[in-house]
Amino acid sequence: MADYPSAQLGGKTPLECAVTPFLDEIAARGTLGLVDTIPDGFTPGSDVANLSVLGYDPVSNYTGRGPLEAASMGISLGPEDVAYRCNLVSIGNFGEQTAFMDDFTAGHISSAEARQIILDISKRLGSSQVQFFPGVGYRHLMVHRNAGASVQTTPPHDIPGRPIADFIPQGEGADAINDLMRRAADVLADHPVNSRRAAEGKKTANSIWLWGQGKKPRITPLTEKYAFKGGMISAVDLLKGLGVNAGLKPLFVEGATGYIDTNYEGKARMALEALNFMDFIFLHLEAPDEMGHEGNARGKIQAIEFFDEKIVGPILKNVDRFGDFRLLVLSDHPTPIDLKTHVGDPSPFAVLSSKQDENRSEGHPFTEAAARQTGILISPGYLLMDQFISNWGGPRGN
Repeated sequence: MADYPSAQLGGKTPLECAVTPFLDEIAARGTLGLVDTIPDGFTPGSDVANLSVLGYDPVSNYTGRGPLEAASMGISLGPEDVAYRCNLVSIGNFGEQTAFMDDFTAGHISSAEARQIILDISKRLGSSQVQFFPGVGYRHLMVHRNAGASVQTTPPHDIPGRPIADFIPQGEGADAINDLMRRAADVLADHPVNSRRAAEGKKTANSIWLWGQGKKPRITPLTEKYAFKGGMISAVDLLKGLGVNAGLKPLFVEGATGYIDTNYEGKARMALEALNFMDFIFLHLEAPDEMGHEGNARGKIQAIEFFDEKIVGPILKNVDRFGDFRLLVLSDHPTPIDLKTHVGDPSPFAVLSSKQDENRSEGHPFTEAAARQTGILISPGYLLMDQFISNWGGPRGN
């Protein structure tokens, strides 16, 4: 959700252009500031950022994105197993020296289409050591059993329009991974799903892209640390997997897509219903991030306004029925529309408590600039969650 000022928007950010009365109310009545979710030396991504948001230090707890998604999908990992995120992607000028990352979502391929492709890849290339698992949309998983290798990979969403030759997997074990990607491309070349998509004028999934690899992390669940019951609401396996590791029960919302067409109202209803029997709910929305990756300024503004109107508003209007409450709203990391990828800058957060807060923001709106003006910065960012849960009385970070 966070961004940089853009010439597309007259020097404003999408948050500054969006109409967000409920986010602004939380910021004005509560505490507004910045949170630094990406430690130095880490690639800015939703995995590292949301690990921080949940209160875990990525320096000691992050092993990779793949194993977090494996937890969401119920995939058991042995101590030497390595889980990779497996994107279905569209490569431009495929097979040529000028091949480039045309679309890291394969034209936002549907889950049904993608499932058929991944299952066919599994039949052709899978073995007791290499296993493929279908996920949601373009997001899938490959597990390399007893791998023990150290491969360096690049997230495909970090290289839109760039030559793929500069970013293919490198290091120990990379030859096997690159061979899998080449063989998968052969499966996809004449796949029926791609033939139908091409006939309909849609982008085809002409390659897989393996990245985000890692082994199973060792994380103490939040539910044990704080002795509460909690749930995770998200359309994407990464967040669900983070929730599983944190002891949060995944809560399914029909029509949650991980895109701008997601079921916003259903997420808000689920959160309010779950608070009848849970103490803590983590509600995640992917749509503003996807719009940032597309460089879609108007789409990002719309996603933020939908978030405010259809999720933040209903929750803010109804949360006081549970008695004392604390509400935290934040962006996990910026995805600037002009860059179309993640950056590691601090992002705005706001906390509203049913109890009086000595650090009220004095009427500031929920924007990046207003958050900077407060002078409040939580760094390292993983400290925010403990402050929020334990006894919110204002920030104690640097």
